[in-house]
Amino acid sequence: MEVLLPENQEAQLNELALRTGRGTDDLIQEAVAHMLAHSACFMAEVQIGIDQIARGEFIEEGEMDARIKRMLES
Repeated sequence: MEVLLPENQEAQLNELALRTGRGTDDLIQEAVAHMLAHSACFMAEVQIGIDQIARGEFIEEGEMDARIKRMLES
């Protein structure tokens, strides 16, 4: 796989590699691993919310607005 970066990002990546003593491939692989892990966690949390809604475990918009207002006023 080949990844094309804008010049400014490539320059920043090269500088980071120099500062950290790591290869650019390693830095990119780490960044992709973090992004994929974050995406998986996010999707799991979204599914939890969808499941809660399906079970009727939610509050109406008006109640949420009132709760937020109370939080902001305290």
